[in-house]
Amino acid sequence: MVWRSVAVWAVSTVTLLVLAGILPDFRLQSPDGDSATRIATTAALGAGAFGVLSAVVWPLLVRALLLVPALVLGVLVFFLNGSFLLLALRIVPSGRGEAAPETAVVVAAVMSAVASATGAALAVRDDDAYRRRLYRLSDRRRAAAPPGAGPSTPGTVFLQLDGVGHDLLLAVAGQGLMPTVADWLTDRRAVPATHRIVPWRTDWSSQTGASQLGILHGSNEDVPAFRWYEKDSGEVMVCNRPTSAAELQRRAVARTGDGGLLSLDGASRGNLFSGGADQLALVLSVAARRGRENRSRAGYFAYFSDPANAVRTAMSFVAEVGREIGQSTRARLEKRRPRVARGGLYPFIRAFATVVERDVVVAAVIGDMLAGRSAVYADLVAYDEVAHHSGPRSRDAERVLQRLDRSLALIAKVAEHAPRAYRVVLLSDHGQSPGETFRTRYGLGLGELVRAGCGLPVPRKARRTHSGAEARAAVRAALRRPVEEGGAEYLPSHRTKDGPAEPVVLASGNLGLVSFPDVPHRMSREEIDARHPALLTTLANHPGVGFVLVRSEEHGGLVLGAHGVEVPLEKLDEDPGPLADFGPGAADAVRRTHGFRHTADIMVNSWYDPEEGEVLAFEEQIGSHGGLGGAQGRPFLMAPAVFSPPVEDGAELVGAEQVHRVLRRWLRECDGPQVPIGVDADPDRHAA
Repeated sequence: MVWRSVAVWAVSTVTLLVLAGILPDFRLQSPDGDSATRIATTAALGAGAFGVLSAVVWPLLVRALLLVPALVLGVLVFFLNGSFLLLALRIVPSGRGEAAPETAVVVAAVMSAVASATGAALAVRDDDAYRRRLYRLSDRRRAAAPPGAGPSTPGTVFLQLDGVGHDLLLAVAGQGLMPTVADWLTDRRAVPATHRIVPWRTDWSSQTGASQLGILHGSNEDVPAFRWYEKDSGEVMVCNRPTSAAELQRRAVARTGDGGLLSLDGASRGNLFSGGADQLALVLSVAARRGRENRSRAGYFAYFSDPANAVRTAMSFVAEVGREIGQSTRARLEKRRPRVARGGLYPFIRAFATVVERDVVVAAVIGDMLAGRSAVYADLVAYDEVAHHSGPRSRDAERVLQRLDRSLALIAKVAEHAPRAYRVVLLSDHGQSPGETFRTRYGLGLGELVRAGCGLPVPRKARRTHSGAEARAAVRAALRRPVEEGGAEYLPSHRTKDGPAEPVVLASGNLGLVSFPDVPHRMSREEIDARHPALLTTLANHPGVGFVLVRSEEHGGLVLGAHGVEVPLEKLDEDPGPLADFGPGAADAVRRTHGFRHTADIMVNSWYDPEEGEVLAFEEQIGSHGGLGGAQGRPFLMAPAVFSPPVEDGAELVGAEQVHRVLRRWLRECDGPQVPIGVDADPDRHAA
């Protein structure tokens, strides 16, 4: 309130100065002239006195004038405001302000309008004021409902903190940066903690598309990465592309036989997939639809139809853009490492994710709670977006977590005024692993390394660093022949006039996928060696690569590592080979992905440092996820203690599909949507 009052005072002072400059009968200086400092002081004192009179005297006058007819009172308002301004200018110590009576009326009206608009704009950014408005709304809804109309069973709100790892959440809560989360997890005197938290392990593809599809629809079968090439259709699937999301959801529904976690009386907010909900806002899988039936963007229109919401979010959006520009500039000046480019449209993309989408999703969730819906699932993506560019443990990302914690507190407070009790489940879809990019460390990207291994030209700019020379040396060793600096020498037996198509190389965090589009099936190791003898050796021996997965005609699945290491998938449990550093569960995750229909010809996982938890992203990200290695594969599930434990003591929660089953069980414990767990269409798929 103090800062809000100071801001209104400052704006009113500027308004007085502007009006004094454009109105001939209004001045803030003596006839002989004053210094700029003295004029500004007079304006500030005059604005302060006017504000105090308006705040203290005006309510008393209104009460005294209640018996005056409304039309007369409306006219009197202008003259009374003008009188306040004249009085304010008279009581200013300098006594230099003057205004004609008719001019005072105009100046006072403008001052009142500006002060009111400024105060209102600042008030709507205050969470307390915002919460009070929501309380009034819930009270009106409750008064309009018939007695006893509220549901007797509790509802469930699932809030996904995108990209927040288990260990990170505990760390920031322990540091006091997320007090709401800390309160839920802390024992107080004789009262135990209200929530319990457990980690869970993602699949090899540790990203939102695979995790959220499994959580909401019970199956993430055949989702090998964030983006991949499908040979049967000739298309690149991208999890955050509306058409791809719609197709992935269709496949999951067909495989499980039911609509999803939210099929009955559910709401899906800000997600890639609907989960079978009828109430949708900002859901990507329906964003490609046209016409009135498309409700994916309805949440934006509903939210911004309230002017207070529009002002609140617009001001925060501008502040966030400025914050990002300042933070990125400071990072460049301080020459922080690692660092990626954060210019162009990124400040606006970040502001959209951290402000607009957050505000719309939180408002939609609150609306669902006030409406008494049984199950709500919402994704808050703010942290994930900032951590990609600033780093998972950066100060920039921690501040985003602080603001998300305030959103959690707001939702928890609103739950107290909802027509039914609500249990809030907090979870994440993956974590993030730090580390510089593959290109920064070695001077070339994965696509260029693949081209070099295939004997194709590589852009000269990718070879100008010392690390680029290191990669060229690996190619030379694999080919056992010199490679010219210009990259003009090809493998004659594999490059003809109508030679094979160039490989498609895609990245998903620190996971890379290489496909040969002119071969209709998944190529075997033997076929790849026959076409490009140096490629697999180049990839496996590169210092930035942890391991490579290929199909072998002799061994089935085969993991390749540096120095000629080859381990069949069936022997990984006894000899993990290059997977040893990636921890328990890595072999199972690789085996499962190997059995997918659309797994790439070559799957490449980057190097991983188990001591520092760092990986090398094949994308331009210093906080990444999508493959194996580090915190990216260890998200969390935090739920009220009244729910049954997610797993038995000593057991591990593995895979998004198992998380889906846990959430289904909790909905049944709430007597919520009675949707049966879908039957797995292929129960033997894990044995691949």
